[in-house]
Amino acid sequence: MKKNIISYLMAFIAVISFTSCADDFLDTTSTEDVPESEAVKTTVNMGILVNGMHRLMYTRQENNRRGGYPSMMGMFSWMGEDVVQNARANNYWLGHVQWINHRAADNLDLKHVWNIMYQLIANANIIVEGAPDATGPQEDNDSALGEALCYRAFAHYVLVQLYAERYVPGVVNSQGGVPLRIVSGTDDLARSTVEEVYTQINADLDQAITLLDGYGRANPSHFDLSIAQGLKARVNLTQGNYTVAATNAALARVDYDLMDSTTYMQGINDFTADDWMWGAHYDEIQTSNFTNWGGFMSRNFSSNQLRGNPKSISSELYNTIPSSDVRKAIFSDDGTHPNLPAGVELLSSHNRFPFTHQKFLAAGNGDSRADVPYMRVSEMYLIEAEALARQGGQDAAAAAALLPLAQARDASYTLSANTGQALIDEIMLQRRWELWGEGFRFFDLKRLNQSMDRTGSTNHNEALILTLQVSAGDPRWQWSIPTDELNTNSLVKQNP
Repeated sequence: MKKNIISYLMAFIAVISFTSCADDFLDTTSTEDVPESEAVKTTVNMGILVNGMHRLMYTRQENNRRGGYPSMMGMFSWMGEDVVQNARANNYWLGHVQWINHRAADNLDLKHVWNIMYQLIANANIIVEGAPDATGPQEDNDSALGEALCYRAFAHYVLVQLYAERYVPGVVNSQGGVPLRIVSGTDDLARSTVEEVYTQINADLDQAITLLDGYGRANPSHFDLSIAQGLKARVNLTQGNYTVAATNAALARVDYDLMDSTTYMQGINDFTADDWMWGAHYDEIQTSNFTNWGGFMSRNFSSNQLRGNPKSISSELYNTIPSSDVRKAIFSDDGTHPNLPAGVELLSSHNRFPFTHQKFLAAGNGDSRADVPYMRVSEMYLIEAEALARQGGQDAAAAAALLPLAQARDASYTLSANTGQALIDEIMLQRRWELWGEGFRFFDLKRLNQSMDRTGSTNHNEALILTLQVSAGDPRWQWSIPTDELNTNSLVKQNP
């Protein structure tokens, strides 16, 4: 990583020079105009650097299969049991489906995840260290610093979940985590403990919550108070700090509405729509058709990846969704999709497989643009409900927290009468239906110390995916530390 950070800090201007939304100074000022030495001299320059971090989250790196965090969301989904890969041809991430690539220390996708997250951290550290001396309005300083802290927390959170053993609630987590980089520099650095990493993540989010209070962001690619609270809820759900998770999830969702069924059927594609909290937007100038989220995850874009290998829901999960629930209607049991929105069509060259989705739809057969859902308000309802249910003695409150989301998706749903483990199971099933394909399943299985089991579905092809089961606690739940990091950081030790 030492080499990668040095290279990035010298070249970050070129990497993040274009931006996404024309109505915000952070999105119209090119970072080409800001030498590294000037990056945090003023609050305007701090804002430009923050905007470059937004861009880095989804920009194409090296080739079509490495498109920042959206491509990672795909990997995290492929490694679960709920998303089905239908074909071998043009399958970018088959090695992740097979639970192979993430264990190969020299795998370029593995390196991509590590590098992008530490590049975000490196830029965040520049802002954190430069903010006290930057000239400009205090509110601009606070917002840029708050967003940088969110990114530093988010990146460390992704890294520690992947490359370390799971966080075990109720004990001191002294197992090796990841290098905790909270100051600029490329010195060799040992892995902090998992507990230390989570302590810093929470400290960064707490500071960001204070700084972003009252900040009116320009668009949903930016962080604001609600997103910081949403991240705080995610992190503490992972840690088993259920009171903190429920409280922050409830706070985060206050100013958002849930999509109605009609809007939901149009696809999860527009980050200005109800339900969206944080996401990425590709415009016509910066688009990279075969790297975009819609280039590998939509149903209708015409690429080798999607024509030959459209993504399906597992038959086992599909069969659990009530027919009255709109989330069943976004999957086609025979792959023909008779209820596509107006103006959306499949080409004759799009292969038909059972249980394919239309949850994510590209702008057109020749235009893969589709906004990327990093956080939606539905997740906050699910976090609140789960966190309450897992506390014990909060079943009524948990059922009430789940009710608005469940009814928004299924008008016939009534307040759950389940209690205890049955209520938790119901909430987790709702979570799988709602967040299908959005990159959560691997993390959910790992945080709950559950096995990955694909054997109950009829449409998983064992000859293709090879791995049908991975037991809880298997060493394969830890990703390997990339070879480049081991070669440049003498203090880092590889996972078993």
